[in-house]
Amino acid sequence: MQKGFLVGSSPVTMFLMLCFAMVVSVMIVLFAGTLLAPLVLGIPMEEFMEILNDGGTMRHINVARYMQTLTNISFFIIPAFIAAYMFSDNVLEYLGLRQGAHTKWFVATLFVMLTAIPCINMLVTLNEMIVFPKSLAALEKWFMNYEFEAQNTTRLFLSVDNTSGLLFNIFMMALLPAIGEELIFRGLLHKIFLRWTGNVHIAIIVTGLLFSLMHLQFYGLFPRWLLGVMFGYMLVWSGTIWLPVFAHFVNNAVIVVIFYFIHKEVIPGEIETLGTSSSDLPLIIFSTALCVVLLYVMCKKWRRQPVEQ
Repeated sequence: MQKGFLVGSSPVTMFLMLCFAMVVSVMIVLFAGTLLAPLVLGIPMEEFMEILNDGGTMRHINVARYMQTLTNISFFIIPAFIAAYMFSDNVLEYLGLRQGAHTKWFVATLFVMLTAIPCINMLVTLNEMIVFPKSLAALEKWFMNYEFEAQNTTRLFLSVDNTSGLLFNIFMMALLPAIGEELIFRGLLHKIFLRWTGNVHIAIIVTGLLFSLMHLQFYGLFPRWLLGVMFGYMLVWSGTIWLPVFAHFVNNAVIVVIFYFIHKEVIPGEIETLGTSSSDLPLIIFSTALCVVLLYVMCKKWRRQPVEQ
């Protein structure tokens, strides 16, 4: 297959080819991963297939982690490079991976993400307060059940008691999603929707919405959408994908690390609810204002050209 054979193709063609690459990659990698499971996990194939077929992966945490890791790699990282290979003669340049940023901007991004925690928690609380009309009661129940299962799965992943477990969770739940999801959404879909609409703001907003919808969790829809929009502007302002990747990593890694120390009873569990009550209103206002100021300064100070459109 010739590199860049889809250069200049329509946004619709590029979008469909990206979706196709994601589906094919998942099918091939998960099939290969299934064949290799006995070697990697040290369990017989029959037992592995039984676990998968009865939906019992969460009762076998190593199987669940194995499948989650394969999914992250196969659904995001691999197809991102395949699609970039089809769309451009220079894969790394197209994905924004060659462009770097000064250390001070990574430090500034770190401060933005840490400062935003109370504001994000507040948005999650507001999102959870949304009540569906009676005509959509069945849909609301499905969302609530899915959210409950997703939270249980996440907490099961996070409930580790040693440093090695913590480091693997950071790799699986922070590093892989940060790289893979940003490559797909900010590295590829942003360009596709920018060509499609001709408006950078619409491209950022639509890509951010798709980023949030991809998680299939309604009660985190608006906070994730806001994060996706913020990551999009970081990409456009800085001209490098490494800033949104880092911001995404920090957001996920903070959750992993905080839960670890709560689980180890090093810090109180109340820290998870920071910004969710009316008594935290001054903190929320300060958090929001400081984030806006930091993002404004970053926007004004960055002088790099936007990534290749």
